[in-house]
Amino acid sequence: MKPDVLSEWLVGAGLRSLPFEELIDGFARRLNDAGIAAARLFVGMDTLHPLVRARSVIWDRSEGPATHYEFQHIEIDAPIIAQSPFAAMLRQGIERQQLDLTLPAVEGEPPVFAELRDAGMTEWLGRTFPLGESTPRLPTPHVAEAAGQLWLVCSVSTDRSGGFVESDIKRLDAILPLFALAVKATTARWIGQGLLASYLGIDPAARVFAGTVQRGEVLGVEAVLFYADLRDFTGFADRLPPRELIGLLDECFECMVRPLTRHGGEVLKFLGDGLLAIFSTERRRRDETCALALTAASEALDLMDLLAAKRVGAGQPTPSLDIALHVGEVLYGNVGADARLDFTVIGPAVNEAARIELLCKELGRNLLVSQAFAAAAGRSRDHLASLGRHRLRGVSEETELFTLAG
Repeated sequence: MKPDVLSEWLVGAGLRSLPFEELIDGFARRLNDAGIAAARLFVGMDTLHPLVRARSVIWDRSEGPATHYEFQHIEIDAPIIAQSPFAAMLRQGIERQQLDLTLPAVEGEPPVFAELRDAGMTEWLGRTFPLGESTPRLPTPHVAEAAGQLWLVCSVSTDRSGGFVESDIKRLDAILPLFALAVKATTARWIGQGLLASYLGIDPAARVFAGTVQRGEVLGVEAVLFYADLRDFTGFADRLPPRELIGLLDECFECMVRPLTRHGGEVLKFLGDGLLAIFSTERRRRDETCALALTAASEALDLMDLLAAKRVGAGQPTPSLDIALHVGEVLYGNVGADARLDFTVIGPAVNEAARIELLCKELGRNLLVSQAFAAAAGRSRDHLASLGRHRLRGVSEETELFTLAG
């Protein structure tokens, strides 16, 4: 394959936003079709995700892009990263490095070169490409705080006897920058969507990227509402140092969110020391959705009990968690001002869920379930016990409330 044909394919792949792994696989195989004996490719890049600092993929001739790595921010100093040849290249501002793997190993060289020699590789070519406007030399935690400072690193290894020929090197030097540009184009969407999903939720982020961006663009949906709040958290906020308070809050949110996401819930809002989540009934029957929400609530309370038991051993008090479950029609979409929109749910059902949660402390229960939820719960109704009728603030008629039986 001629280099211009490969260039045209990369341009098309970038414009079509070809999935990351497909782009790497297609590029590597076309390199081999062009006569460049590429036996192994490594592609890595950092992200703007608040949890994931960097991702990488290894492609080899027999298995394709089968090996994936993902590193959290706290793992950025892990040996596998610190001992990478790219760590030194970025630190020293080196954009290109080439190594003859048939030569004996030198003291202190990156461990990956011994791995490549054992795999029969004869030569390695590494490149670094800045993907943002500014180009810091070392990807320290401070880099993540500055927008636009992203890097892509890649390498091509060959098992050809004698290594790359001179024409191979010229082709690779010419085509790898275009490959980096195609990767930037095709990953921009999932970087942006992953970042949005961290703050808005998976479904809202997908809707925003699908074009649901106008103010007032909402749709009515039926959903199970999961409204949770930490009881008497203001007292903890008054007593604890800021860092300790945020650490406690994060641990409590982990207890709430893990069961939610595991059972199909979508967190829409963190409300200070609480959250609002929904379980959509679009893809499941109402009774199935209620069962999932009830299970998530029960598991969240169990996790909070475990957290409290762990902290009490260290002499650290823990707030209790109150949860309200309700079913109703909500408006789901964009609200706000022209300059600042919010993707959320609104409607009387949301207000009712919030007011039910306020009764948890008064009734001495950590979980309260609405009459509408109990009616929709199907077989899960057997796990609920009535607490009688109660008046919600701002609602004229009393409503029956339930909690977990036993």
